[in-house]
Amino acid sequence: MSEQKKETLGFQTEVKQMLHLMVHSLYSNREIFLRELISNASDAIDKLKFEAIKKPELLSQDPHPSIRIGVDETAQTITISDDGIGMTREEVISHLGTIAKSGTKEFFANLSGDQKKDAQLIGQFGVGFYSSFIVADKVTVVTRKAGDPADSATLWESNGEGEFTVENTKRDHFGTDVILHIKSEDRDLVSKFRLRNILTKYSDHISTPILMGKDEYKDDKVVDTGEWEAINQGAALWARPKSEITEDQYKEFYHHVSHDPSDPLTWTHNKVEGKNEYIQLLYVPSAAPFDLWDREHVNGVKLYVKRVFIMDDASQLMPKYLRFIRGVIDSEDLPLNVSREILQQSRDLKTIRDGSTKRVLSMLEDLAASRAADYDKFWALFGNVLKEGMGEDPANRERIQKLLRFVSTATEGKQTATLEGYLARMKTGQNSIYYVTGDTPEAAAKSPLLELFKKKDVEVLLMGGPIDEWLMQFMTEFEGKSFVNISKGDLDLGDLSDKNEKEEKEKLQVEFKPLIDKFKEALGSSVQDVRMTLRLTDSPACIVNDENALNPAFVRMMKMAGQEVPESKPILELNPNNPLVARLQEKNAFSPDWAKLLLEQAQLMEGETLEDPAGFVQRMNTMLVDSMHAKGN
Repeated sequence: MSEQKKETLGFQTEVKQMLHLMVHSLYSNREIFLRELISNASDAIDKLKFEAIKKPELLSQDPHPSIRIGVDETAQTITISDDGIGMTREEVISHLGTIAKSGTKEFFANLSGDQKKDAQLIGQFGVGFYSSFIVADKVTVVTRKAGDPADSATLWESNGEGEFTVENTKRDHFGTDVILHIKSEDRDLVSKFRLRNILTKYSDHISTPILMGKDEYKDDKVVDTGEWEAINQGAALWARPKSEITEDQYKEFYHHVSHDPSDPLTWTHNKVEGKNEYIQLLYVPSAAPFDLWDREHVNGVKLYVKRVFIMDDASQLMPKYLRFIRGVIDSEDLPLNVSREILQQSRDLKTIRDGSTKRVLSMLEDLAASRAADYDKFWALFGNVLKEGMGEDPANRERIQKLLRFVSTATEGKQTATLEGYLARMKTGQNSIYYVTGDTPEAAAKSPLLELFKKKDVEVLLMGGPIDEWLMQFMTEFEGKSFVNISKGDLDLGDLSDKNEKEEKEKLQVEFKPLIDKFKEALGSSVQDVRMTLRLTDSPACIVNDENALNPAFVRMMKMAGQEVPESKPILELNPNNPLVARLQEKNAFSPDWAKLLLEQAQLMEGETLEDPAGFVQRMNTMLVDSMHAKGN
């Protein structure tokens, strides 16, 4: 190959920040460096085995690849070597010099300088290779891509300060060596005994053999025999019977498969038998991954076929609304030479995907039923993602509905209301599930539209944010009870209404017709209609929407996204029992400015932006001055 000179390159800015934070925030758990490097080595060997399905010659010289841990007490180095897929020079620069862009801006914006909090956030990002610098003041990587010649290897080196070098070198066998030059304060790690204990603690579940030099006592001294011995059990943890796996082993496997140092919230481990045979080991994290909102790159679940790694494109294995799930699915039926294109059309994979989706929903149902506090934690982390399933997964819509949690007028601001609980609290004669939307549940709770419901002690769900606007398109009914948006149409409470309410409303329209006509003339095309209402008890006015109109908050969201939406005018409703409205009914009390002011106040109460805020302020000031003059001040 052509000679390539030694290059000195700079780390991406985010890598510099990550290296600094890792050393200062994760040092208290410094042993994780070995777990992370072993996980990377195991992944590299998994990828080689998959590549060897198409190119058997890659494993012809060494059909049983392994991971080897070397210790040099003289040089004070620890070396992690693997017979995996290896990397080209370009891949080395890309993989070891940059961090995937998705989510990095939001991730670093959340860092605070508090070590405990930062450590948790770094865990959400995934520590990986960069954890080497927790214990090493210099890291050397020698790697050769499988299938490339010996003199095409690359040597990468850095002290973690901001730059790294790459140059051409040789490696007899493909794979990767990671050589850690251990810091003086961490020299206690340069010990086979110490490393064996760490490996047994963190990496016993790794299916690839992890080897260390075998020692024996000779003349009262520990002597290296020159032989290698396996430290781990070397059996895929998910393939072992559940009765043989401890809770700690399940947790350590989660750390391996997710690169998340925090423990999982819950997990499920099942062997499915029948027409399709496969094993699921699936976890719910206790911390949201930094790229949770990236719907395009979903890779939390790995697919194996007969213990051979195939891919980690989780969109083939799990719907996008469950993209927070981590774990492994191992099939006995899929062909080893399966391609992504074949997978997309595979009925067997669809069966696995559907079965795994149902299993995850069962796991969440069990969590909600038996560990309410943990489910509340899950909902705070992943509730808005789970809501996406209402539109994406019609087959499981009813199950997802039961897993949803809401703020309601009965939950004191907490997101703990269930639809089943709402039905249990419904009033005699109530036939609908009532809800109101706002920019946030807190904003919805302040809506004047709730006044009548508070008076009648009827519970209302408080929906907030764009995702809830979208969600309600798919929430038409639950167990025979329809959902009713209290901001739409001429509200009919059915049997909850007083017998005389309908008659009274009709009388009001006649009695206040002169005032209604004045409002209509003053407001013109800015409203669809003006009418009297009994839905208010305190506020002078509110705005509602036509039954078929889009919700204003949803319209705002669509406009922010650059979408064109049909214009719809609000309906202004006036409270006849409010002193201000009653006063405007009197002779010569009305002015067009009062009509505009009441409309603008009602719009502000619903979180809308006024078209003419300066005009609103001017009208408000004029009214205040007039009021002061009227009182003789």
